[in-house]
Amino acid sequence: MKKKLVLTLSGGMDSSVLLYMAQDRGYDEIHTLTFDYGQRHRRELKCVDKQITNFIEKYKNIEVTNKVLDVNYIKDIAPTSSLTNTDIDNPDISKIAGDAQPVSYVPFRNLMFLSICSAYAESVDADTVWYGAAQVDSLAGYWDGSEEFVDTVNKVTELNRENRVNIEAPLLVMSKAEIILEGIKLGVIFRDTWTCYSDREDGVADATTPSSSMRIKGFIDAGYEDPIIYLQQGKINKLYNENNCEICA
Repeated sequence: MKKKLVLTLSGGMDSSVLLYMAQDRGYDEIHTLTFDYGQRHRRELKCVDKQITNFIEKYKNIEVTNKVLDVNYIKDIAPTSSLTNTDIDNPDISKIAGDAQPVSYVPFRNLMFLSICSAYAESVDADTVWYGAAQVDSLAGYWDGSEEFVDTVNKVTELNRENRVNIEAPLLVMSKAEIILEGIKLGVIFRDTWTCYSDREDGVADATTPSSSMRIKGFIDAGYEDPIIYLQQGKINKLYNENNCEICA
């Protein structure tokens, strides 16, 4: 019997590492779901195809499927986020340190995603869903990436009397550096991932967005060079050196 998994794959660094970790944990039938919610950083969606192609070329014995789901209604019901409303500027990491919740937070996005993933898992007879939550992200104000959130969602899925689906976040207690090192060990091609909230046509990322800055710090701590080119990376490096930024530790 095949070991099945449903996995959220955004095209970002964390979820791409998750994909490779899945085969390392013995899953041989992986169903990936990608959510198009009208996010401004469209480049990450293009990276999904690259990651699937890279993975299949490396692990030909693993059955992998990908569904891109149109959930653009999220953009309509949650227009208060900079990720769904281009009239709102993305946050600058140097200005949100200590804030409870940045403007890039999309209301209840992860809960909606995990509900859909759980429904899909039940339909394909998989009992486990993985998503790329990392505790370090919750320090930047994303409460739906915390251990408490994962535990609470699982209390809801436990109510399913016949087809229990377990939500897991294997990266939860890992630092960004540890995630990167795990990805390097497993063969993730990081140049084919996109972490930045911006989506410039020239493919250059903005170092000041929270997601980019945490990635930059992760590569520095891991001792490797990030293959992505950034604007204002010097500003972020100075911020870390001067303040030992807790959010990105």
